[in-house]
Amino acid sequence: MTNALTIMLAAIAAISLVVGGIGITNIMLVSVVERTQEIGLRKALGATQEDILLQFAIEAVILATLGGALGTALGVTGVTLVGWYTPLKGGGIGGAIALAVGVSGSIGLFFGIFPARQAARLDPIVALRTP
Repeated sequence: MTNALTIMLAAIAAISLVVGGIGITNIMLVSVVERTQEIGLRKALGATQEDILLQFAIEAVILATLGGALGTALGVTGVTLVGWYTPLKGGGIGGAIALAVGVSGSIGLFFGIFPARQAARLDPIVALRTP
């Protein structure tokens, strides 16, 4: 029974990570579209594809890591409240918290690469002419 619940929990977590990754991709794609002229200007002034790629990848990682840290903080708060008001006791493990935030940052990097590559490949002339 415990193994079945563990597998079910892992499946739910995996689905949640994919959904969160798709959300990060959408947010970053909107960011690329809204900042097309900025990207074109930076490229016209000498920014390389790697510079643009790195900028958007870092933004995606920061977005995901902040979301993961906020979610982890809410989870720890919930476990603490349950421990105060019920006979159930939860233990917070620092390694698990660091792993959760690290995985969320990795998901941000993985799902943020596509929009970052799209931004890096923009032609500066076309990007500057885009309204």
